[in-house]
Amino acid sequence: MARFMYGRNGMDQLNRALFWGYMCVFLAQLLCSILRLQVPAVVCEALLWPLMLMIFFRMFSKNLPRRQLENQKFVNWWWRVKNKYAGARARHADKDHKYFTCKSCKTICRVPVGKGKIIITCPKCGAKIEAKT
Repeated sequence: MARFMYGRNGMDQLNRALFWGYMCVFLAQLLCSILRLQVPAVVCEALLWPLMLMIFFRMFSKNLPRRQLENQKFVNWWWRVKNKYAGARARHADKDHKYFTCKSCKTICRVPVGKGKIIITCPKCGAKIEAKT
């Protein structure tokens, strides 16, 4: 088996995500079948085949640069999504500062709480934000 897989992609992060997506759709299809919901079960079953084909295609592909590029794009996207919510959670937990988003460049500006009405200058673009802390 190791000899057969030599030069092939195997399981990477994108394939693992596709696999977990496949498992979620499979469980939804199973639940719909148990509850005798025909239309959702058929839709789920129609989604299972393309997911399975994509997983096997990526796993056994010998075009490694292309599969690595796809995986890297997925990892970069997932990292941004994960860190966006981690940052929001950290900002919510910070009770000593108030956070404002610049309207023009979307930069998050941090100011101490309890300073009253202030004018914040965005450090990135120089736009003025008038806010109450």
